[in-house]
Amino acid sequence: MSDNPARAYAAAGVNIEAGDALVERIKPLATRTARPGARADLGGFGAVFDLGAAGHTGSLLVASTDGVGTKVRLASELDAHRGIGIDLVAMCVNDILAQGAEPLFFLDYYATHALNVDAAHQVIAGIADGCAQAGCALIGGETAEMPGHYAPGDYDLAGFVVGAVAPGDLLPRAGIASGHVLIALESSGLHANGFSLIRRIAASNGWDFTSSFGAGTLGEALLEPTKIYVRPVLDALRTHGEAIGGIAHITGGGLTGNIPRMLPQALAATLNRSAFPTHPLMEFVKVEGGLVADEMEATFNCGIGLVLAVTATEADAVCATLDASGQAPHVIGAVVARGEALSACQIN
Repeated sequence: MSDNPARAYAAAGVNIEAGDALVERIKPLATRTARPGARADLGGFGAVFDLGAAGHTGSLLVASTDGVGTKVRLASELDAHRGIGIDLVAMCVNDILAQGAEPLFFLDYYATHALNVDAAHQVIAGIADGCAQAGCALIGGETAEMPGHYAPGDYDLAGFVVGAVAPGDLLPRAGIASGHVLIALESSGLHANGFSLIRRIAASNGWDFTSSFGAGTLGEALLEPTKIYVRPVLDALRTHGEAIGGIAHITGGGLTGNIPRMLPQALAATLNRSAFPTHPLMEFVKVEGGLVADEMEATFNCGIGLVLAVTATEADAVCATLDASGQAPHVIGAVVARGEALSACQIN
């Protein structure tokens, strides 16, 4: 065996020099996500964030971790990695937004067979894009080469976000009740859920990802990054306060699996399917997959990325605030007493 440890490690499939090169390339990406409270110096053993400097002394911390699932596989096949980084941030920050929290800082974990610096740089550039959209700082991360674990060309991601919320602003609120109006915000596409089914449908039907779809290609439509709702929804929460009783982030499990998560057991949601925003990709997937409506609604977001439960008296005002921020809100249903619905989320 070589007496040079770095050379011996490289012979085992781990390139220390490539890892060092990646750190140098991503330092400017982290720097542009700086915000009050963050110290965005990379390379230490831990990352530091000053809650007081961020104006959150006395607040509750809210944390979330998530990945991008098998959408990573499609990104690898199409050699299009930047949007995956945005997806990673979005899946995490939208989750803590659903509890009323402002995202403060983000960390990522990137694991691969052997480090492709260009592909990894694209992913982390996307992570920085997502953090900038969400107003949170990218303050650290980890890159791991595991040639005995991942196949050549494979990689996977995990993200970690920490946010803060004042105790009195934590969602869902105790006052959420029958009669609250359900307001949907449009998704940008499939977001990052249901891709195991998408890939199976694609294989069965022989999809050509370079074929035209909308203003681009089918591959581009499938890889459209997840929308980040942080800034407009935090503005709505600050403007309308207790009028917004709860928020549901529509991720794995679709509409029927996620909307009940913001409701007490004594309440249910009734939705009007005809009021849902239309999205051409959703109809394409439904037809190509031979799926019925309830299968779609239990798997995909169906064009809806976020649902807000709002008091009936303030629903119009909340819609106006969201509309002014470019969110195109849709009233899709209401909260009812559990005994009035056949399920926790009934769609007609």
